[in-house]
Amino acid sequence: MLKILYEDNHIIVVVKEPGIPSQEDKTKDPDMLTIIKQYIKEKYNKPGNVYLGLIHRLDRSVGGVMVFAKTSKAASRLSEQVREKQFKKSYIAVVKGKFEKDRGLMQDYLIKDERKNKSFITNKENKKGKFSELEYEVVLYDEKINMSLVRVNLKTGRHHQIRVQFASRGHSLCGDTKYGTRSRSGQLALWAYKLSFLHPTTKQRLEFTYLPKKEGVWTVLKNKEIN
Repeated sequence: MLKILYEDNHIIVVVKEPGIPSQEDKTKDPDMLTIIKQYIKEKYNKPGNVYLGLIHRLDRSVGGVMVFAKTSKAASRLSEQVREKQFKKSYIAVVKGKFEKDRGLMQDYLIKDERKNKSFITNKENKKGKFSELEYEVVLYDEKINMSLVRVNLKTGRHHQIRVQFASRGHSLCGDTKYGTRSRSGQLALWAYKLSFLHPTTKQRLEFTYLPKKEGVWTVLKNKEIN
C-alpha cells in the first residue's frame, strides 16, 4: 500500500519502506518509481507512459520520505535545489557505542568501488575522492545495549555516506553488515525522517516528517520526541 504524504499537479511525496529499490535495478523487484507511475496511471486514468521524475534516491535497505516530480519542469527545479543545497534531508540512525561529543561535523573524501558497490574513505589528494560532509547530534545513548540514537543532517549526498562515515569512526550502524556489524539479524537502522524543499511552482518551503514504526531497532523512539 503506497503511503502518500502530499500530492498535487507538480509533485508527490511518499514514504519508501525498507527493502524497496528507489528505481528499477537488476533484481527487477517492485520499485518506487514503477509503483508510483502505476498509481498515477490508475488514479487519473492516464493512457500511455506516465512521466515521473526521480529527484533523489534512498538505498534499498533505507526507508523514509521521498519526493518525485510529476512534470519535467518540476523535476528540473527540484534537481536545481539539490545542486544548490536548498534541498534538505535529515535522517535518524541507531549506531554502535557512545560518542565523546553530543554533536559534531564529519568531513571526509569518499571513493566508490562500483564492483563491490561499496564506498571507502580516501585522502583529498585522490582525484576520484568526493568531499563528503554531515552534521550529527546524539539524541540519546542506551547504556544497556551500548547504542546511540543520532540525528543526521546531510550536507552532501554521496553513496553510502552516512554508513561509511560513522563506521570509520567506530560507530557502525546497527544491522549494517556491509560496513562493520557482524549480526545479520534485523534491518539497517537508518531512516530518512525529514525532507524540506521549495515547491517548484509556488516557491513555498514545504517540510515533511515521517518516523518509522516504533518496533525492532526503532523501539528506542518510544520515549523520545524527534523534531
